[in-house]
Amino acid sequence: MLVLLPPSEGKDPSGRGAPLKLESLSLPGLGEARQAVLNELVELCAGDEDKARDVLGLSEGLRGEVAKNAGLPTAGARPAGEIYTGVLYDALDLASLDTAAKKRATRSLLVFSGLWGAVRVNDRIPSYRCSMGVKLPGLGALSAHWRAPMADALPEAAGDGLVLDLRSSAYAAAWKPKGEVAGRTATVRVLHAPTRKVVSHFNKATKGRIVRSLLTAGARPTGPAGLVEALRDLGYEVEVAAPARAGQAWSLDVLVTEIH
Repeated sequence: MLVLLPPSEGKDPSGRGAPLKLESLSLPGLGEARQAVLNELVELCAGDEDKARDVLGLSEGLRGEVAKNAGLPTAGARPAGEIYTGVLYDALDLASLDTAAKKRATRSLLVFSGLWGAVRVNDRIPSYRCSMGVKLPGLGALSAHWRAPMADALPEAAGDGLVLDLRSSAYAAAWKPKGEVAGRTATVRVLHAPTRKVVSHFNKATKGRIVRSLLTAGARPTGPAGLVEALRDLGYEVEVAAPARAGQAWSLDVLVTEIH
């Protein structure tokens, strides 16, 4: 099972430690594309601060993120699972998983990123600020920049198992499963059961809890139908729409009665 996650806008500080080594990151086929984004981002943020803030979409209160980006080559690096914070990651709470579940998380979770493309939770990265929606002056839209290298690297990472796609639309734009891989991909919406409306903030928390439940239980669904069964066994109310034809992803709705 491969679980595709969005990153978080907010991130823990890098802290002290050895700096980033791009060649050590998972999915080495993304290395050249990573280096290109890193080089341009650092150059942008080492120059005109106001221009960098405008390109990155940062408010005045986030001015310090520009200097942080400029120092990425020498900043301390920590496991990505410790860097990413926010609602989904709070609910997932990787640090409190038992040893077996942590090993499953290392194998299964892949976090998408405007800067790194995608990383595993044990990949060591510095704290940064660069969303997938950014258009860098030289490279252009990052979602488009990542499509070609992702098209080569992601099917291999997916292997022959289930792909659970929990990304937001901005990050889904960087790689769309196709063909046989799409047929074993499932996307998830979280709906408030009484109203059938999407719950935005709590959507992230529920997705974090879903991933945690699967990791803790050691569930190993091999395809979308198995995922539906596993989630129902774990107590989730799930409605499913199987694809109308081959080569399309499954759509799952998880219904919640209490929004928290």
